[in-house]
Amino acid sequence: MEVKDSNGNVLMEGDSVTVIKDLKVRGSSTVIKRGTKVKNIRLTKDEAEIEGKVEGSVMVLRTEFLKKA
Repeated sequence: MEVKDSNGNVLMEGDSVTVIKDLKVRGSSTVIKRGTKVKNIRLTKDEAEIEGKVEGSVMVLRTEFLKKA
């Protein structure tokens, strides 16, 4: 399985990514701002999603809204 960011770069475990669009968090009133850096990502079973720690909590993010840092 090959996980790619919005630009087509291959993502690996432990990479850092940057959010390219403001994202609303489901079930909350918070927003992940554009330019937020997510370090030390983990890959999931779905190639369109990764796990990363954002503002102290682990979240699942869609790769279409990320670019490799």
